[in-house]
Parts: sequence; structure tokens; C-alpha cells
Amino acid sequence: MSALKTKPFERNLALTKLGIGTGGRFVAHSMANAFRSAEGRKAADQTFYVERATELADALGQLKGSVMKAGQMLSLYGQYFLPPEAVAVLSGLQDDTPSVHWRVVAPVLERAIGRQRMGELDIEEVPLAAASLGQAHRARRKQDGLELVIKIQYPGVADAIESDIRSLSRLVGLSRLAPKGVDLDPVFNEVREMLHREVDYDSEANFTNEFQKRLADDSRFVVPRVLGDYSNDRVLTTTFESGVSVRHHDIQSLDQARRDRLGKHFLELFLTEFFDWGMVQSDPHFGNYRIRPRDSGEDQIVLLDFGATRLFGRSFIESYSDIVMGALSRNAEQIHRGAIAIGLMDDHFPPQVVKAFAELCIQIVEPFEAPDSGRIPQALLTPDGRYRWHASDLPMRAGRIASRNALSVHFRVPPREIIFLHRRLAGVFIMLSTLRAELAARDQLLPVVAELSWDKR
Repeated sequence: MSALKTKPFERNLALTKLGIGTGGRFVAHSMANAFRSAEGRKAADQTFYVERATELADALGQLKGSVMKAGQMLSLYGQYFLPPEAVAVLSGLQDDTPSVHWRVVAPVLERAIGRQRMGELDIEEVPLAAASLGQAHRARRKQDGLELVIKIQYPGVADAIESDIRSLSRLVGLSRLAPKGVDLDPVFNEVREMLHREVDYDSEANFTNEFQKRLADDSRFVVPRVLGDYSNDRVLTTTFESGVSVRHHDIQSLDQARRDRLGKHFLELFLTEFFDWGMVQSDPHFGNYRIRPRDSGEDQIVLLDFGATRLFGRSFIESYSDIVMGALSRNAEQIHRGAIAIGLMDDHFPPQVVKAFAELCIQIVEPFEAPDSGRIPQALLTPDGRYRWHASDLPMRAGRIASRNALSVHFRVPPREIIFLHRRLAGVFIMLSTLRAELAARDQLLPVVAELSWDKR
């Protein structure tokens, strides 16, 4: 892309045109539905929502910046109030988007670090990767050959957040994707806060340094080092750390034992982040993780991009541990107590919903059950009792429980901590599945949550 629409008026106009067109099509769609059978209306509604969500996703992809990132975040919340067809399309808004020309981002870098500092680097003008808020360029420091990555924010992104959120909120209303009566203000307030956090590269640098410090003595993990001389709140420069995607042939062809160890380390990292540190990198996008195979010693996991890091208070962690322990022990009362404590439920929820939620929690902890408990389908266990993550259809089974009991009706928009925690948790499941890991994880989880749950007493 040779240019970006960075001015609020340009961006608002593009989204307003889309909204007006969508509103007109909704009127036509509603009129046509009056002459359709019930089955015909259902099929027509599904087609309508897919088409409108696709138009929205295409428009957001072209605009880039905060409005596109907001669309990605909206898909996280949307599962609780948007049609499934719309959520599926919005979930497809990925960060690996078309890049912009070097001449668009070069002035941002020069203003950030100065012409002299910029002259100290050999910078590849073709980006290494492009996302919704910025893009990354490889570079080499001339004085010592140090390999670097420079993450440059697109011009005008931070300044457009407020305007973009207002426009997107109006567009969702005009598109008729959200049902009547749903208050979207809390959703968009959370999206706004998250966007401001993700464009604050000073904050991301601090989180990167914190992870680097905490994992410095753990040879299983690699965290890039931040170079402060070439960074500010709009540019973040780190050391380049080599690695390949978990989907790469070199990783997929590793023997079972090595893939199992990688899976075990990845799960342990998540458990440590949440239950011990209370500091979770909540974006599970595969681009944020690289694997570095080693001929000798442990294969390493390279951790990238800490802009979506979230902090969790001890009371939340302890109450969440109550839910987990309650699920493992099939104690519905303990699950309910923990859910109320974190604001996921209240005392007025109908008994059948409380019961269904407990059933859902018990289902979700399946990979952490004892192999001889009889609670894990035999097809998902190896002969020696390890859980076959890649063969599991657990997410679909859990989804059926939620759908069958209409849980989304009662959990309209859960607390934001839950949404981002479960975003990462889903990423852990996908990572272990992609590694085709066979792993009995009970011994990793139980000591941590048991201690927290006991301390709370």
C-alpha cells in the first residue's frame, strides 16, 4: 500500500458509506423475508450476516490502524452477542495484512530516533511483517553487526483511536449485526482502552524487559532485548531472534518426545504467567511465538510481542483457582462461589444456568483429569495415560454444552479479564494440538491451583 487514510474525516467517510449501504440492504432483506418460509428466512439471515460481516472486514482491512485492530477485538466479545456467521468472518481479521511502502513509515522512524541514530543502521525497506497498527523491518547496526527488528507504528494510528471507535460503534449499529437491547458501550470502552495500551510502545518495551528479566536464566525460552537508543513510544527496536513457526516442517517433523517437551514448556509458561506472576501475554497469535530447534540441549521457544500483556490481581487469580479446583473435584458449589467472586455470575442466575455452567467447567478441565478417573474418552488417551491434544474435540463438545443451555444469553459480556485470559488459554490448546503433543498435564496444574485455593481459606 502506497498510502494510508490517516485523517479522521477520510476514515469516518469510508465507514459511514459502508454503514449507509448496509442499512439500505437490511431494509430490503427484511422486506424479502416477509415472503419467505421459516427455513428460507434462516438461510437468508445466515447469508446476509456473512455478506455484511465480510464487507465490514474488508473495509477494516483497507483502513488498517486502530479500526482494524478494534474489529479483531470485537470478534472476541462478539461471540456473546453477534451472529456466529459474523463472528467467524471477523475472527478472520488477522495481523498479517498487506504492508505499506517504506516512504510512509520512514518519516515516523526519523522523527522518533533522529536522523543520526537512523544513519547508524542498515534497514531493509521491505518489511519482515505487517500488522494492523504497524510493521516490522529487519536492520543491522553498522558498528557491530547486531541484528535487529524495528517495529514502526503507522502514522496517525494513535491519534485516530477515539474517532475510529465512535465510527465503528455507529457502523455496528447501522449494520444491524448486534441485536436490539444490547448495550455495546462497555464493549467499546474496553476495546478503546486496549487499543491505547497496544499503541504505547513504551509500555510494551517495559513488559518485554520484564519478561526478559524473569526468563533470563531459563534456557527453554528466548525473549528479545530492547534497545532503548532506537526506541520510543512509536518505535520499538529489539534484537532479532531467529526461529520458525510451529507449523514449519522442521518442527512438525520432530520426534514425539521433543514435541511433547515443547508442549509441556508452553503450558508451564502459561501457568506461571497467570498463577504465579499475574502477568499474561494475552495474544495467542502464532506470529508471537517461534520455535528454535537445537541439535544439543533443549529446543527453545522464542517469545515475541508483549503489547497485549495484561495484569491480574491476586484475588481474581485465587477465585479463578476456586473454579478450577471445583471443576476438578466436581464441586458445583465451589465453582459457583468462584464465578460470583470474579463477577462472572450473580446470585440471581437461574439454577439451571448455574448447573449448566458447572457442567461446562467440568468438561473444560478434561485434559487435567487423572488418566484412570474414567472421565477422559479412551480414544484421547495413549496406552500410558497421556492426553492426545491433537485428537481432542473438546472445544466443540464444550461449545455444544454452552449452546444447548443458551449460556451466552446469561453471560452477555463476561468480565474483560475472563475474555483475554480465555483467549490465551484457547491459544495454549491450539498450540499443543498443532504440536500433536501427548501430555498428561494434571501434575503441572494441580499443585499451583491447589496451593492458591488453600491459601484463600
